[in-house]
Amino acid sequence: MDDIDLLENLAAIEALEIIEEDATEYPRQVNCNKNPFEEIIMTYRLSKDLMKQVINMVSPYIEPPATSRGITIERKVLTAIRFFASGSYQNDIGVSRYSALSQASVSNCIREVTSALNNQQIFDKYVYFPRNLDEFNAVRKGFNEKFGFQGVVGVVDCTHIAIFPPPINGELYPEHIYVNRKGYHSINTQLICDVNLRILNVCAKYPGSSHDSHIWNQSNVKKLMETLHRNGHSSYMLLGDSGYALRPWMMTPFLRPEPNTPEATYNDSFCKVRSIIERCNGVLKMRFRCLLKHRVLHYHPHKASSIINSCVLLHNLCVNENIPIIDEFEEDCDFGFIEQNNADIDVNIRQNPELTAGRRVRQQIVERFYT
Repeated sequence: MDDIDLLENLAAIEALEIIEEDATEYPRQVNCNKNPFEEIIMTYRLSKDLMKQVINMVSPYIEPPATSRGITIERKVLTAIRFFASGSYQNDIGVSRYSALSQASVSNCIREVTSALNNQQIFDKYVYFPRNLDEFNAVRKGFNEKFGFQGVVGVVDCTHIAIFPPPINGELYPEHIYVNRKGYHSINTQLICDVNLRILNVCAKYPGSSHDSHIWNQSNVKKLMETLHRNGHSSYMLLGDSGYALRPWMMTPFLRPEPNTPEATYNDSFCKVRSIIERCNGVLKMRFRCLLKHRVLHYHPHKASSIINSCVLLHNLCVNENIPIIDEFEEDCDFGFIEQNNADIDVNIRQNPELTAGRRVRQQIVERFYT
C-alpha cells in the first residue's frame, strides 16, 4: 500500500481533524462529516490521481533510495508538496503524521522535488506562453467569450513573495535590494495568466525593489509581442495596469477619465478583465500558502525562486484538472500587490512612436466598442 492509499484509507475510517494552517495556533476541531476527497486536497492541494501524476513525472529526476529504509520518491513528493501547501516550518512538516521525517530530511525532500519540477523538460510542458497562432487564438477567444474584450491574450502583473533577508553581501544582489516599497524582503514575481487562471508565464528572479516595468522590459514575452506586431499580427495584446508603458501590444487604462465618457466605460471593462490576474494571484497563494506574506520563504533567493516556479507548475496542473479551492480566502491576506506609478507619461512623446501607436490603438478600441 503506497502513502497516498494509506492516507485515503485513514481519511475514510476516522474523523480527521481540520488541519489548521495559519501561523496562530487554534484548538484542533473534529468534523465527522469531512469528505476524504476534500481532506486530501486540503492537505496537499492535489487530488490522489494528480498526485500520482506528479510522482510519475518527477521520478526520473529524483534519486531513488539506496536502501530499503531510505525515503521513497513517493514520500519525498508528498513531503515537499505538503510544505508548498501549508508553508509551515520544516520541523512542523517533519513531525506531522503525513511525513514523520527529520528537519534535514524534509529540507532534502523539498530540494530534490523542487529541482525536478524546475527541470525544463517538465516545467515548459505545463507553464508556457502561446507558442503558435492557434494557441494565441484560443486564449484570445477565451477572453472575448467571457468579457467581450477583443484581442487579449493575457493579463500581466507582479506580486511580491516574502523571503527571509538574504546575506548582506549577496553574490548577485545585496540584501537591501530585496526590500520592497512596503518595507519587507521579497522577490517581485511577474505573472501572466489566461481567462481560466492558468499561468502562461512566470518570472521569479528579481528582487523586491525592482519595478514591475523593469521586469517586463527584460521579459522574453515582451520581445515576442514586439515581434508579432512587427510581422503584422497586431490583433494580439496584453493588459497591464498603469505601471506599464502603453504600447500597441500592451493596453493600459486611461488616467482619471471623465465620468460617463467612452474612456470611463473602457476603463470599467478593462478593470473587469484585469481582475483575472488578481484572482489568479490570490488562488495561487491560497492554494500554496508557502507563498503568502506571513509565511515567508526561509531560503536563499535562488531556491525561493525555484519554489515559486514549482508552485506555479502545480497550480497549472490543478487548473487543468479543475481541482477546487476548498479553503476560504483570508480576509486580511496581503497578496503582495504594490500600486505602481503611472507609466503612461512620456515628456518626449513626439520621439516615442511606440507610445503614440499604443494611444492610437487604445483610442480605436474605445471608438469601436465603447461609443
